[in-house]
Amino acid sequence: MIADSKTYLAEFSRLARVDWPENRLLNVVCHGHSVPSGYFQTPEIRTFEAYPHLLHRALGRRFPHASINAIVTAIGGETSAQGAARFARDVLPHRPDVITLDYALNDRGDGLACARRAWLDMIRQAQAARIPVILLTPTPDQASSLDDPADPLLQHAAQVRGLAEECGTGLVDSLAWFRRRVAAGVPLPELMSSRNHPNRRGHALVAAALLRWFP
Repeated sequence: MIADSKTYLAEFSRLARVDWPENRLLNVVCHGHSVPSGYFQTPEIRTFEAYPHLLHRALGRRFPHASINAIVTAIGGETSAQGAARFARDVLPHRPDVITLDYALNDRGDGLACARRAWLDMIRQAQAARIPVILLTPTPDQASSLDDPADPLLQHAAQVRGLAEECGTGLVDSLAWFRRRVAAGVPLPELMSSRNHPNRRGHALVAAALLRWFP
């Protein structure tokens, strides 16, 4: 069962409301590929318009007495198999209080089976360390068909949803958020900076969805 967004990060929110001098640093680690890295028009990177930074700012407004870091361990062009290989080295040493995983856009090249193994590896490492994890379905690729269940992007999104259900993690269904906005009449290009990278408006959708997990 997917975690309950009202309670899954309740401990984070409790700690974020502890005032100085009893408070402590809270770390949100965003692991993934070029989207959380902040790539817009490759090779241009706009760190401060990408969802990890937008989430960081939103958490600062929600918890104005909290000391919070948003740490990006994402690498452009990487797949989940590569991310899993360096998870213990590059993610866990930051002592995360929350980890987000966002790899499905690039995982199409490796296929569903390889991606599933890698995501499960990272989820299990985090859960063994008692760190809450939020899985993200992919943001769009304008070359994909958002209405075709056979499209690899939709297949990987479905697999991410299934992993959240299977492992009891949090889930931000980024692809569903974009599809709802398109269905409401917003042309997809208005949410994108390139074929497969969101613009600030698109990143803001993801950040808003993530913020819902922090009560």
